[in-house]
This record gives sequence, C-alpha cells and structure tokens, in this order.
Amino acid sequence: MKKLLLTILKIIGSIVAVVLVYVVLALALPLIPVGADEVSESKTVEVYLLTNGVHTDIVVPVTNQYMDWRTEIPVSDTKAGSGNFKYLSVGWGDKGFYLDTPTWAELKVSTALKAAFWLSESAMHCTFYNKMVVGKDCKRIMITAGQYAELVNFIKNKFDRDAYGKPVLIPTDAVYGSNDAFYDAKGSYSFLDTCNTWTNRGLKVAGQKAALWTASDFGIFYHYR
Repeated sequence: MKKLLLTILKIIGSIVAVVLVYVVLALALPLIPVGADEVSESKTVEVYLLTNGVHTDIVVPVTNQYMDWRTEIPVSDTKAGSGNFKYLSVGWGDKGFYLDTPTWAELKVSTALKAAFWLSESAMHCTFYNKMVVGKDCKRIMITAGQYAELVNFIKNKFDRDAYGKPVLIPTDAVYGSNDAFYDAKGSYSFLDTCNTWTNRGLKVAGQKAALWTASDFGIFYHYR
C-alpha cells in the first residue's frame, strides 16, 4: 500500500512538473523574436493576421495575379453560396473545437482532452470577408510575390484532398456565419501544436516577424504591436 501511494505521488509530481515547465515555456518562448527576412523584391501583396482573442487566422486576397483561392475554396461551399468577396481567412485547428464548441460555455472535458493529447482530427476553417479593419485584433502585412508564393503553398499543403486533388468539405451546420466553411486537414492538434502555432509557422515560412514558438495569439501579436 505504501509503495502504491509513493508511485501515485511520483506520477502526480511528474505531471505537475510537466505542466509547470509547459507554462514557463509558453510564457517565455513567445517573447523571443524571429526577425523578418531582408528582401530586395518589392512588397506588393497585402495579407493580414486576424484573431478572435484565442484563435488566429491568416488572411489572403481572394484573388490576385498570383493565386485565385476560389479554385480551392469556392464561395458555393458556404451558406452565402455566392458573392464577390475580397478576402479569405484560413485557420487550422482541432476539429472537435471547431465543430462541437461554438462557445467556451459548450466546451466538453472530452473535447479538451482529445485536443490536448493528439487524440482527434484537425480541420481548416475558411471565412470570406468584404473588408479588413486594422486594429488590435487585425494586423496588415505587406509581403513580396515570392513570399506570398511560399505562404500559398504552406496553406494549401495543410488541406486533406480528395481523389481529384480538391479540399474535402466537411458537411456541417456548425458554421459560424453565412460566409464560412470547414475542411478536413492534415496533422493533429495538441498543446504543443495549436492553431496559433500553425499561424506562427506560416509567418516564418513567408519570411515575416514571428515568435520562436507560441501556443497563443499573444505570442504572434506581441511582435506586431
């Protein structure tokens, strides 16, 4: 009995230690900057960073001379069905959080545990917008055509695809509005690889300012104050 109790205490102690290390790293690593690449090419492409306070998205032009996102994400996939939208936001995250947790009040313990420990699938959330309003929750970034090409490939490579190479739409009524849709994605969400970690990685791929690592939107927006 004494040996069992000691084993239990060791397990609890190990869990607490891991949590404390994670908290320390989650607070410290986002403050360490990764600088933007120096480029000679003109910065002609406008993109945005968007947050709802928890989850971040990368916002790209719906269409320009380099990429027409309507060939990947048709507006017809949304409840709106049609429209001449100017911007498309794309975010990666846990499928359970996206589809089963429209508000924090509806969060289930099972959903949180699956998301934290690589036990559930992931999804892409795509939303069309007519305009972006720059503020504390929305930052504008100008990048080069070459950097945009890298960003486009980064985003496209996260989608699961069907036999025809098209993103796989998730049939669901759990959309947040008339102008968004969900798609199956590659990878598993976890406390080490969150929606914000993905956005931060996209910034690095595009040669932009980023955090060394971050699990939160703070770690991204801190470097765009």
